[in-house]
Order: sequence, then C-alpha cells, then structure tokens
Amino acid sequence: MPKVLFGQSYYLKFDPKLWAAMQPYPPLGTLYAASFIRERGYQAALFDAMLAESEEEWAAALDRERPDFAVIYEDNFNYLSKMCLLRMRQAAFTMIGMARQRGCVTIMCGSDATDHAEQYLKQGADFVLLGEGEVTLAELLDRLTGRTETPFGEILGLAYKEGETVALRAGRQGEISPPPPLPPSPPLFRRNARRPDIKDVDTLPFPAWDLVDVDRYRKIWLERHGFYSMNMVTTRGCPYHCNWCAKPIWGQRYNSRSPENVVTELKWLKETYRPDHVWFADDIMGLKPGWWQRFADQVEQQEALVPFKCLSRADLVVRSDKDVDGLRRAGCNILWMGAESGSQKILNAMEKGTKVEQIVEATRRLHAAGIRVGFFLQFGYPGETRQDIERTLQMVRDCLPDDVGMSVSYALPGTKFYENVRLQLGEKQNWLDSADLAMMYNGPFTTVFYRQLHVVLHKEFRSRRGWVSLRRVLPHPWQLRPAHLREAVAIVYRLGTLPLERAKLDRLARIPHQGVAPMPHMSLEEAARPTPQSEG
Repeated sequence: MPKVLFGQSYYLKFDPKLWAAMQPYPPLGTLYAASFIRERGYQAALFDAMLAESEEEWAAALDRERPDFAVIYEDNFNYLSKMCLLRMRQAAFTMIGMARQRGCVTIMCGSDATDHAEQYLKQGADFVLLGEGEVTLAELLDRLTGRTETPFGEILGLAYKEGETVALRAGRQGEISPPPPLPPSPPLFRRNARRPDIKDVDTLPFPAWDLVDVDRYRKIWLERHGFYSMNMVTTRGCPYHCNWCAKPIWGQRYNSRSPENVVTELKWLKETYRPDHVWFADDIMGLKPGWWQRFADQVEQQEALVPFKCLSRADLVVRSDKDVDGLRRAGCNILWMGAESGSQKILNAMEKGTKVEQIVEATRRLHAAGIRVGFFLQFGYPGETRQDIERTLQMVRDCLPDDVGMSVSYALPGTKFYENVRLQLGEKQNWLDSADLAMMYNGPFTTVFYRQLHVVLHKEFRSRRGWVSLRRVLPHPWQLRPAHLREAVAIVYRLGTLPLERAKLDRLARIPHQGVAPMPHMSLEEAARPTPQSEG
C-alpha cells in the first residue's frame, strides 16, 4: 500500500507572539485530507509542524516513515495559513527540498501555493493542488500509482511542470538520493482549470484524529490554561464580498454541513477525547436561517454539549432572537465578530455589508444571553482618518467586548483591495509573522503608528475589562485572590502609562508614510498580548 506522509508548514515556534500565547490546534485541513485518501486505500502518516521545533523534525519524519509521497497540505481552516506569512513560506520551501532530496514525489496544497504555484514548483515541488485539494489529491495519487492513466493535463485543480517526468520512486531502502535533474531548458508551468468544490460536505469522513498526539496537546492546554480545547468546522468558505478578504481556496462559495452531521462528530469527539472546549474555526458559522436552532436541538437530544467559541457576523446575530438562544443552548461561550471598524464610512468602503448599529446591537443581545463577545478590528484601510480610528476606539469603549484582536489592512492576491493598491506595493508583500503589522502599501499612517496603536488599544481595553472584573468581586472581599491584586496593580500601571502612549501615538500620526518599517524587538508583554485565537 503506497504511503503518504502529510505535513504542513505552519510552525508555532516561528510565530513568537502566538508561541507565547500557546493555544495550539492541530492542522484540521490536513487531517481531512489524510482521512479522505485513507478511504481510497492509501496509507497515511502525519508530521505535525504546529508543535515542532524546526524543519529538521520534518526531515526526521521523512527518514522514519520513508513515504512514497510527501504532501505538504496546509490547514485551510487556519486563518494564519491564508495570510501567507513569509517565515512559513520559507519553511515550506525548505521542506520541499528535504523531501525531494530523499526521492519523494512532493505535492503542495494551500492558500499561498494556490496563489503562487510557480514559485513552489520552481523550489522543487512536483505538483501543486489548486484550491480545495482532497479530490484532486486522490486523482493525482491514482495516476501516479498506476491505478489510472488519466493525463496530468486532465486532472482538474492541478499545477505542474509540463514535460518533466514524474514517476513513483519505489523500492528505496531509506537512502538519500540526489534530486532528479531538471530539464536543461526552462520548464513550462501548467495550471489546469479549477475543480468544483465538494458541495455535500456531509459525505466527507471525519478528520484523522488518530494521527495526532492528542495527549501532548491536552498536556499543553491544561498546563497553560487549565482546560483542553479541540477544533472543528461546520462549513467551508464564505459567500460575503468583503473586498480585502482573500479566498484562494473556496472563492465566494459556501458549503455547510448539516447540524445532525456536526453534532455526530461533536459527540464522537466528546466521548473519545473528552475535550473541555471546542473552537469552531469556520469563517462564518450559522449563516443558514434556522441552523443554530437545529444545531442546539441536536446538541440537547444527543447530550453532546461542549462549550465552544466560533466566528460569525453582526447581521446574522441580530437576524433573530431564536438564533441567539440557539447559540446559548448549544454551548457558545464566546462569539467573535468581524467588527472591523466603528466608522460606517470604512465599513462601506470595505463592502462589509454590516452597520455599526448592528455591531452594537449584536453585542448587547449576546451579552444579555450570557455569551461573551470578541471583536476583530482592522485599521489602515484606504481613506481611514484619525477620526475614523477614534470612532472605532469609542465603539470598543461603548460595547466593552470581552476580547479584541487587531490587524492592519493586508493586501493579498485575488482581492479588490489588492488590485486597488497593487502598484503601491514594494518588494515585501507579506508579513513575516502574525505580529508584523507592516503597512505595505501607501496607507494613511506609518507602520510604527499602527504598532503604537496596538499598544494604546490594548492598554485601554485591558484596563477597562480588568476594572469590570474587579468591580464584580469587590463587594465580596472574601472572594479576593492574589490574581485580583495582580490585576489591580496591572490596571494602575496601564492607566498610568496610557497618557504617554497616547502622546506618542499623536506624534507618530504627524509622520508621513514612507514605506515599511522593520520589525521591532518585542518584549514578552507585547508577545503575550491577545490575538484572535487567544480566547478559550
């Protein structure tokens, strides 16, 4: 039986901010692909880069597993993979070279590889899967192992170097062989037509969780956070038209699992691995009218309740009180919204399709139902003024969400935003890691301004949230703990330094934007600031 070694190039260790936060999740998209090809008679093994120290562990896995195929299959449900971070792209290139050196047929799949297939092929990948990869991968493996004779040019969703012979390199004894010679003339890069997405996602097998070192993940979560969280998805894609949002895998398409199918998996995870918490990593959860209510009904009927966090939209939350009640009954303990901005002008420019009033009302309804709220905030969109930024900060003060995550407008291929600023982009067109926050086009303010805005936003927000928590316990002094004293000291420090930080922000606002600033040295406090994944 041919063996496939799956891996991915998102190394948590290479992202200092999220390494400090230490809330790791296995590569769910990779696990789906592994279970999919297993059903077609292939042997699957997993290299999980999430907790690896470096690419050398991938080399060790190649030597240990001795696979016929090395498939670097990015987790398309991890928003950081969609951001195409430079450090992870370099890791993928290194991994391709290691696999090729060992004589493996090397296959790439992911957002960055879909956008930049030629770069990955030039680095030595034999094939790149474009978009959603499971069916394309299965057809390609069937062709490479001789199960079919389908020409490469007829396999939808495939990119490759035309004219280069690729065959199953079988019969090895673990030796490291030199890479096959490339043709003397430059190869022709071929991109076949995209493959239609899988519409009936209920037919997909559940992710191959048995390949994951679950005990290691559980130990990390319990030691760092006191609970164990696992990840799931209920949908694929997003149909909305936010003009800055890159969608190289599913485009504008959206396919949803049935509540019955989702709860079947949720109950299986609960009984098999006993998670304390689940993160539903969908771009948009609960879009279909009535889905939340059916989901809650199934959770109650099957006794599958596990507290969870998810991502959705303000306009969906305010659609119906029954939806909010469904969220509550199903176990939602925090819902993250793409609030983006407190300025309606900026929301309209983004083509977000939501109103500031909906964000405020959605927060009110969720809090009334006992559900916490997280805001994704985006600064730096073209045309944003200092007044627009202050409107966003005021929205945070008024709504007082339970957590916030801040980003800066980030131009990725395939978006209207990218086309609008493409001529302004320099050599650097991707962030190094998630803390970069570089302003890579001719934006309203400088990169250092937005990094300072990050400081101001979080100092003020943490002070307000901390004071709310303390006020709840002060009338009951017997409930005071050392953690409350530490929080009180932190509040005093943040409020004491906030005026100076604001003054610095005001000075930076007067500096013209003249390009991308280098990454500053990050303190441990900065590295530990909350991110969009930081809530349990």
